Amino acid sequence: MPPDINTAADTGEPSSKFAIQKKRTRLFGLTLDETIRVFFGGNALVAVIVLALITFFLFREGSQFFGQNRDSLRTYRLAGLEYVDIIRQQEEDHTALTRYLFDIRLKAVVQLTEQGIDAAEINRRLAAFDAFSERYSDTIVPIRGLVFELTEVATDIKTRYNENEDYKVARKNFLAAGMKAEADEITIKDLDFAKEIVAITGTVSAYEQINNEYADALKASVTVLPTLPVASLQPRLERFRELTREYLATFPGRLATLKAWDNNAPVKWTEAFTQFIFGTRWLTASFWQDWYGIIPLFVGSLMISCIALFIAVPLGVGAAIYVNQIASPMEQRLIKPAIEFISAIPSVVLGFFGIAVLGQALRALSQWEALSWVPGFPYSERLNALTAGCLLALIAVPTIFTLAEDAINNVPRAFKEASFALGASRMQTIVRIIVPASLSGIVSAVLLGLGRVMGETMVVLLCAGNRIAIPDFTAGFTAFLQPVHTMTGIIAQEMGEVVRGGIHYRALFVVGLVLFFIALLLNFLAQKIVRKYRISIG
Repeated sequence: MPPDINTAADTGEPSSKFAIQKKRTRLFGLTLDETIRVFFGGNALVAVIVLALITFFLFREGSQFFGQNRDSLRTYRLAGLEYVDIIRQQEEDHTALTRYLFDIRLKAVVQLTEQGIDAAEINRRLAAFDAFSERYSDTIVPIRGLVFELTEVATDIKTRYNENEDYKVARKNFLAAGMKAEADEITIKDLDFAKEIVAITGTVSAYEQINNEYADALKASVTVLPTLPVASLQPRLERFRELTREYLATFPGRLATLKAWDNNAPVKWTEAFTQFIFGTRWLTASFWQDWYGIIPLFVGSLMISCIALFIAVPLGVGAAIYVNQIASPMEQRLIKPAIEFISAIPSVVLGFFGIAVLGQALRALSQWEALSWVPGFPYSERLNALTAGCLLALIAVPTIFTLAEDAINNVPRAFKEASFALGASRMQTIVRIIVPASLSGIVSAVLLGLGRVMGETMVVLLCAGNRIAIPDFTAGFTAFLQPVHTMTGIIAQEMGEVVRGGIHYRALFVVGLVLFFIALLLNFLAQKIVRKYRISIG
């Protein structure tokens, strides 16, 4: 007679074959189901921990940047560099106007050359214009001389201040190490900025006199304009006179700024933050002043990403629709592995391909006479935003294709069958039923593809040209043919050359922090869209 269940339970013996099997599947006191649950739950916990560690590390290394940047801006102001830059900006604006004149001359030479006129005759016809340009360029000489003198004074003040700060750090380290004799040998002479800065601010009267003479010379130089041998360019010369008058109108405000300038004015924390977030210069290892502005890097990343998505979205989504809805089984077996194999190609190999093949091919293509109507064609820069964008499009296509194809595949079959039952054709069903029903999933695929593109490093480092400057968007499409730099590229390029703990080191970590938040935002938006997609389908 079989033992009673309760009796078996009291004696600790298994009451059935199921209980025996359950006891055998225990591992470290856990059943098989519990072990699997712990394993995958542990993986999720590890992912959360890694994400938290990355966030903590980036914040720890990057958080001190804004304090260091504020100190750098304070030194920039105390030593008088800011004062000199106010005058130097006037010189740079004049240089921009002379470049405008040079551009007019270049266009005139091109048009005269196309008419079959030789170089000697072109120079003879442009002699009056060249004399005008030379007189205009020479007007800045007194201002340039003053800037040179003040630059030497301000640089000397900053150098002595930085040396004293280094001596203070060295003395502190010696004392911390118990080396008092070595610490006593270090002589520190604190600077009295109030006295030192007089050598710079005391020149305001001299600047006012030079500036008045400079303004008179500018007015006189544009009173009578030369006649260009190319009539179509004469309006541009008239525009140049208007630009000069606008430039002259800034002189009173600049002088007022110099008179009101105070080197003891406090540098706010917001200045250190806004100078990084909205700064248009990324200039390091400068004898004058280092600037850390992320705008040119962000613009470069955004431009390349836009080019990549402009190419990758039609290709990726179109391939997903074709493979899922139109292609035969044989085509599916051929196309899907071929597209997904692209993601297995190392990005550095794609970068070499861009340097050796694609960049040269696109530049040669721009030389074709049949494509001369394209804005910016022909162009000379082999490595630019377009080359990098085309390669990143190749990288983004597998991501967009795979996720978009999954989204299309998850559309209920009933939708398609109902459309066919109503008499719709295959293309009508795809355009009006399948694609709208899977649109949320397709959008999430595009966002994840954008995240993949924004995080790419090697391709942009090798093929984008690495020029840290905001492209000239007034040139239209030509801006996309100019070299740019990116946030990922600047980190990869400069991290190995910086001093650990320095302001440059911290600035690169803040760039990484910005990238990190962009990636989180894109993934958050993609996941939110996916959840909405699933709810709508459900």
